[in-house]
Amino acid sequence: MSSPSLPVSPDLIDSRYAFWRLINALALVTLGSAAMYVVVVILPVAQGEFGSDRAGASLPYTALMIAFGIGSLLMGKLADRFGVYRVLIIGGLGNLAGFLWASQSPGLISLTLAHALLGVMGCSATFVPLLADTALWWKKRRGIAVAVCASGNYVAGTVWPVAMQWGIDHVGWRTSYLTLGCFCGVGIILLALRMKARPPLVDAAAENPISAFTSDRPFGLSLTQAQVLLCIAGMACCVAMSMPQVHIVAYCSDLGFGAARGAQMLSLMLGFGIASRLVSGLICDRIGGIRTLLLGSALQGIALLLFIPFDGLMSLYVISIMFGLFQGGIVPSYAIIVREHFPPAEAGARVGSVITATLFGMALGGWMSGKVFDLTGSYQAAFINGVAWNLLNLSIAGWLYWRIGGWRRVRLN
Repeated sequence: MSSPSLPVSPDLIDSRYAFWRLINALALVTLGSAAMYVVVVILPVAQGEFGSDRAGASLPYTALMIAFGIGSLLMGKLADRFGVYRVLIIGGLGNLAGFLWASQSPGLISLTLAHALLGVMGCSATFVPLLADTALWWKKRRGIAVAVCASGNYVAGTVWPVAMQWGIDHVGWRTSYLTLGCFCGVGIILLALRMKARPPLVDAAAENPISAFTSDRPFGLSLTQAQVLLCIAGMACCVAMSMPQVHIVAYCSDLGFGAARGAQMLSLMLGFGIASRLVSGLICDRIGGIRTLLLGSALQGIALLLFIPFDGLMSLYVISIMFGLFQGGIVPSYAIIVREHFPPAEAGARVGSVITATLFGMALGGWMSGKVFDLTGSYQAAFINGVAWNLLNLSIAGWLYWRIGGWRRVRLN
């Protein structure tokens, strides 16, 4: 194994080693993403224990996602300078400390601060740095490789909510948090030992551009204009995405179905999101990032609309599955869009910026949905709010597609 400070042979791109490194990265993302899903499960418990309203009980999730976004920028820069291995060690320690602090929290403020630590040092160290690292180990199948790595986030959403709900029912949320912190923290540190090699040096200039609208004029816009539009689109799609993901457990409790049913729906939603993310990666390799974003955004909007008229138990199960299948490939598509349309040398920083915007969107959407519920006493208005944000994302994606001649080609054909 090469020194952590040195790159390895370019021959390892698309190699067996790259494959096993990808599997290791998948496991790391699964462990590192636990906090952002178990906090959703404890939302009703925290509301009751600390005597808070729904918006207040959503603050730990909001703090985690904001800190996740800020930490992603920091951890991305640290990974570029020192290698992903050292960043992963920070992530393991951050998960351990954050879960232990949360398990001992005497009130909502302490619980919120503990989740902020989990976001800035824990989750952030095992997502954007690993997405960027994976992209540098693959060339022919970069889309599906990045999708596999990002799927760890949804594997976490499939496994941890059910495990946490079982823990709440049998030993309480505090003991469950303590156990999960030890498991994830130690697991990340051990897996990090297999990630010491630095990515091969890739001659990015030799890669064929996707279209004439790349590098210094993405979509025929300035770099700053294109970046800002992608960040707004990323935030908007995730404000919409967060409504079911953050509040499905509380929503089921309000409907009388119980928190356990909501945890099952969240697991189904994210489990089918894994399949969506993998299929979207394959689609991305064939049709490109912007078309994949358009497809995912349109389908996510349809699923959100279905939540409004249907609130029966079986209907919610079916719609949760549909939502997972429709929206799983949206976030990874941004990484591919950046690689296709922006200067390759700036890809890491720009991917980090867009992913940070998506995380801010999740944070804003999680809090906003709780606030709308407090004001109206119903989640119907919150779903409508999600649909409106999704339309903003769809509009930006459609306009960017039009900028590269997408609609004109369709008419000509």
